[in-house]
Amino acid sequence: MAFTILGSSYTNDVYTYTFEHDSLTLKSSVEVGYHPSWITFHPEDKSLVFAGLEQEEGEIVAIKYDPEYKGTKVAESYSGGKGPCSVVAVKDELFIANYSSGSVAVLPISKSAPYILAESPTIVFTLNGSGPNQERQSSSHAHQVFYYAEYDEVLVPDLGGDRVYRLKKDPSGTWKIVGHVDHDAGSGPRHVGVYDGYLYTLLELQSSIAKHSLPRSPNSNVEFKGKASTMYNPPPLPNDMLAAEILIPKPNAAYTTPYIYVSNRNSPHSEGDSIAIFSLSEPDAPELIAEIRTGLRHIRGIDIGGPDDRYLIAGGLFAGGIKVFERTDAGKSLKLVAENTDIESPTGFLWV
Repeated sequence: MAFTILGSSYTNDVYTYTFEHDSLTLKSSVEVGYHPSWITFHPEDKSLVFAGLEQEEGEIVAIKYDPEYKGTKVAESYSGGKGPCSVVAVKDELFIANYSSGSVAVLPISKSAPYILAESPTIVFTLNGSGPNQERQSSSHAHQVFYYAEYDEVLVPDLGGDRVYRLKKDPSGTWKIVGHVDHDAGSGPRHVGVYDGYLYTLLELQSSIAKHSLPRSPNSNVEFKGKASTMYNPPPLPNDMLAAEILIPKPNAAYTTPYIYVSNRNSPHSEGDSIAIFSLSEPDAPELIAEIRTGLRHIRGIDIGGPDDRYLIAGGLFAGGIKVFERTDAGKSLKLVAENTDIESPTGFLWV
């Protein structure tokens, strides 16, 4: 069976790949503008994709795909800030994390033409924070917009301010910042995942995962449960080995036990960057149980897909191209099944 995968990049294109058995091929591409580094589906239509162009004057583009997943850019707008690095579509709104300007924007969208319903966002939240790492934390840096459907809530890790913000709609239907989860000074929250009522925050500047309780009410007490490094034998801080992505796939019939998968960047190891796997069985911090070398250099986004979320795809921004791994040993390990070393500057993926 052949699978279609879309790929964001630090080029000017969004790519369409085909994965089948041990083969991973580039099928087509669509030029959309400078550094479309993050892509997301419309929640009701996987033929409609939104991308953030990570540039000084941030832009959002909409891409419409035909049945063969050949794309056409069909709309564009201002992102509401600088360097949009993450987007997520929630019903008829697109949330945007503008990294460089430290803001979160909300843009009205539609699953039918004209797809983007305003020339600029209708809501912009400007975050206000800083941290002790003056090279990376002189101001707020919104690094992700993550929709947690169970709470109908958007979570925003602020790498510069060492917080994860919580956004919900008030009784009038307007999105508001309703709370936040604090992290250690200098830790640099990058991305998040939620499982079984707990928030797992990937801390880029410390290459670690922090676990907190996440009560439904933002006014309830949030309890810190623990923290774990994303690698065995981590070097002293500060260092250039920066954690990048965190995924927590839901258990299913084939993979009945939940695990966390994390990508680590910039390893000097001869076998390249690693993907770390964590068990969630411990009551406090997640337990690192495997660190799989990938042969990739500077992994950023990773994604899981295929039947029963059987496969994990990762790319090396600097070297190694793209590789697909099969989740083995019930999810506790990974096995390389396909690769394409000719792909340049991949940053993220979506399984169709």
